Amino acid sequence: MNFASDNTSGVAPQIMTALAQANQGDVASYGSDALTLQVRDRLRDLFEAPEAAVYLVATGTAANALACATLTPPWGAIFCHRNAHIEEDECGAPEFYTGGAKLVLVDGPHGKMGPDALRAAIAHTGRAGVHNVQRGLVSITNATEAGTVYTAPEVAALCQVARDFGLPVHMDGARFANALVTARCTPAELTWKAGVDVLSFGGTKNGCMGVEAVILFDPARAWEFELRRKRGAHLFSKHRYLAAQMAAYLEGDLWLNLARRANAAAARLSAGIEAVPGAQLDHPTQANAVFARFPRRCHRAAMEAGANYYFWPFDQSLDGPEDELLSARLVCSWSTQPEAIEAFLSRLNG
Repeated sequence: MNFASDNTSGVAPQIMTALAQANQGDVASYGSDALTLQVRDRLRDLFEAPEAAVYLVATGTAANALACATLTPPWGAIFCHRNAHIEEDECGAPEFYTGGAKLVLVDGPHGKMGPDALRAAIAHTGRAGVHNVQRGLVSITNATEAGTVYTAPEVAALCQVARDFGLPVHMDGARFANALVTARCTPAELTWKAGVDVLSFGGTKNGCMGVEAVILFDPARAWEFELRRKRGAHLFSKHRYLAAQMAAYLEGDLWLNLARRANAAAARLSAGIEAVPGAQLDHPTQANAVFARFPRRCHRAAMEAGANYYFWPFDQSLDGPEDELLSARLVCSWSTQPEAIEAFLSRLNG
């Protein structure tokens, strides 16, 4: 009954097998191996972007921070949702790697920015000229930190606002696969066709050991990214182990199948929680995370039985009135088993 994070799950067997296969013999280093080129070409095909520059890194934080740094000067503003991952969970890495760019936070329900709120935030920035940070870039998290998904038209509406101000757009796609299977469109439609300039394409949260791809749809930015990746200590010498993971992840649509499993598990969990007397969802369940509130007695019963998940926010306690509703985040992964969901729900129902 572990719903703490999709980071707690293991590696998909196909990816582990690919890593073992990649361990044979001597292979060129620093991304000049044939497997890395194969991954580049596969991602170009998937995204219908034959000129895109593709680079692999080991963490989502590196992908996001290096991508933002490539698009933003140190005096720039990065417009993102108040609860975006780059704001809440990356320890200032975007600010560090950009050399000082400022995150400007945009409010919106269920973890999503709206075009009007984004436009107002951008218009308000740089109003005093040299005394202010200047307009830099827009960053969209999809799927969001609230477990919701931007559709392709919603992404396009935000990108249009950015274009109106001459700003590039970054997408944090740590859970891009989960978003895509919900959005029911092509990878291109959810990214560059909607106006996205660079995508952090996640693998780690969806069955990989540790790999993310940065896809720059404008190859003119490629050299700067390469220099920033090296200077930031994120160019792996034994690069084949990153490439092996990504190659297996993309083979036969494994990445989409794993995301479908995770999303289906979350939908099942969400429906079960909603059926608990007094329970309610804090956000719609659209990807692989469930945000819900249910009585304290239910939390206590689940946790005493070994369930692992987070209160959301963290500063809630099992001490207090039994029927008081406490909020939680529960995340499913590709490997979440129906038996674990049923066992959890049985505890909630007493």
